Amino acid sequence: MASNQTDSTTRNSSRPVPPEIETTPDPTVPRSVALWKGLLVGIALVPVTCFVVAWAEIVLMTLQIGYLQMPPAVIGLLLMVTFLNAPLKKLGKRIHLSAQDIMVAYTMMLLAAMISSRGLMQKLIPILVTANYFASDANDWRTRFFPFIKQWLVPFDVEGVVKQDVAVRFFERLRAGETIPWNAWVGPMLAWSLLVLLVFGAFLCLASLIRRQWADNEKLAFPLVQLPLEMVGMGDGSQDKPLFRNPMMWAGFAIPFTVFLIKGLHTWYPGVPDIQVEWNLSDYLQQPPWNGIYYTPIKLSFALIGFMFLLPSDLVFSLWFFFLLSRVQDVIAKAFNMDTPGMPLYPTPLFRGYQAMGAYLVLAVYLLVIARPHLLRIWRIVCGEERESTEDANELLPYKTAFWGFWLCAFGAGVFLVAMGMSPFIAALQLGGLLFVIAFVMARSTAEAGMLMTETSFRPVDLLRLFIPLHLLGPANLTTMAMTDSLLLRDQRGLLLSGFLDGLRIADGVQIPRRKFFGVFSLGVLLSIVCAGAIQIWLPYTKGGITLYGYVYQYNNKVGFEDYEKYLQAGKALPVGWQGPVFLLVGVVVTAALVWSRANITGFALHPLGYALCSSWTMIIFWFAAFVAWGLKTLILRYGGMKLYRQARPLFLGMILGEFSVALLWATSNALLDTPVPAFPWG
Repeated sequence: MASNQTDSTTRNSSRPVPPEIETTPDPTVPRSVALWKGLLVGIALVPVTCFVVAWAEIVLMTLQIGYLQMPPAVIGLLLMVTFLNAPLKKLGKRIHLSAQDIMVAYTMMLLAAMISSRGLMQKLIPILVTANYFASDANDWRTRFFPFIKQWLVPFDVEGVVKQDVAVRFFERLRAGETIPWNAWVGPMLAWSLLVLLVFGAFLCLASLIRRQWADNEKLAFPLVQLPLEMVGMGDGSQDKPLFRNPMMWAGFAIPFTVFLIKGLHTWYPGVPDIQVEWNLSDYLQQPPWNGIYYTPIKLSFALIGFMFLLPSDLVFSLWFFFLLSRVQDVIAKAFNMDTPGMPLYPTPLFRGYQAMGAYLVLAVYLLVIARPHLLRIWRIVCGEERESTEDANELLPYKTAFWGFWLCAFGAGVFLVAMGMSPFIAALQLGGLLFVIAFVMARSTAEAGMLMTETSFRPVDLLRLFIPLHLLGPANLTTMAMTDSLLLRDQRGLLLSGFLDGLRIADGVQIPRRKFFGVFSLGVLLSIVCAGAIQIWLPYTKGGITLYGYVYQYNNKVGFEDYEKYLQAGKALPVGWQGPVFLLVGVVVTAALVWSRANITGFALHPLGYALCSSWTMIIFWFAAFVAWGLKTLILRYGGMKLYRQARPLFLGMILGEFSVALLWATSNALLDTPVPAFPWG
């Protein structure tokens, strides 16, 4: 599945480097690299990142600038740091930041944005008071869920009444003279932080184990690190001019910056003409069978087009082709009057959700199979049959440490879930599905396909429901799953596994020994958990959660309880029908055929990742950008070749930078001046 990366060029040691950025020698020989300035800048900017992301996403609501795998907030802050750094060179090297310093700070901000957004806090904190606040006589959550919630997991009294003050004030804001009940939150936050750190630790060890296979053996592109590296003059060497001195970059920057500046002014002064960038295709397809298609928007995002332009043409083609093919399936189902129930908790019909599950299962197995030589070598090192090489000494962790660390963290997380009340089998299913299938394939989609958004279309329990009526799992399992599904499984945006892998690729790009990034990752994660946790408890208590972003406070936090409540209420299985097993098999067969075809047929253009992702929310947002980018890239390569492609590349990098920068500008404007803000098409 290694991509045909026709766009990449070999690294050129003579590439032009902006004079305001210092670089360091190649660190193939063990040496000392001082990162203290980058760490200090990162420590200073992590709280800023956490606040900006929280304010923009849950207060403003229209600016979702933290949950992407390369968050707009972080790119905007990186641009600010880069420009502020230029004049510091005159004050001497002790103050001026090197490329390494800036990328260390960037990596810490990257983790902070994810943790402050859907990567953790926007999912964790509301869940802890949701059952108490939304319990009512109608849903009887007090009887169905409260007895099976451990007291040490939540800030409310599980033996008390519904709508206790700690929950009511969270959702309806504090009254005059009241203070935030921090003491009630300390214990539960510490408890959940243990689970979170165990899962993140497993991600960190997994990143260390698979980095060489993906980056060195398969030579995946890691598209999301290309722009940050170009911004500090450490790109791929294909450009004649540094990024900030390239007119094409500024031309690309100006397009989205102007468009969204005008859109923002329109929200402020309605007399300013608006520029439409979103349409709903369903509005134009009103007659059967065409009205059978699921939600299909057309979103014109210059940043997304820019990202897609960086990907291999066959992969970009596959992304939009399989998305449109999924809509053809909807039309066919409508034409034959097929019942199309929805996949539980996902914006896709059940028959497409199970196809995605089959695709993920095949891809997970395939990725392990092609990594077999690398994994066997790790096993020999773990067993003491082979010694680590000099190259191995530069991995994030020694292979033996990473191997045992992964299993120790996974086992510890499983013990935590069992302590919550989950059975060992269900705990193993949940964690196995997360670590070996969902997060694994999602991280691959980011490393290879540059997916800015990591969303899937199924949960491990959707496989289980094919074999076991869920009501037989019992209320203890269903209660703990209601909480952990919303936290760990349903929404994968802000996936830290891909953040760790991108961070390691950044370390290579700025020539920092990877092992030094263990401290960068650890400090970034711990500081972000503290800062983001405090901010996202403070905001709802001061503003009222029900007045903030509805997805965070009135949807994702509730859907797990509402889904499993149906089984407790009915006391019987809610049937999946024939569609689940049949289309799971379809997904397995189609993906296996795509994998075989790419391995055995020269020039086969269809990529299995496109099929696996086609039913996800990610492609609902990205499909049109993929189509436009594919068309533009095809024309450029056909009529101008690689020379014109290299000349055009800064234009598309500028489109990414311009759109993300104007998003941060409007977020800052609102925080300081309370100005209205426009909606962006990747929200």
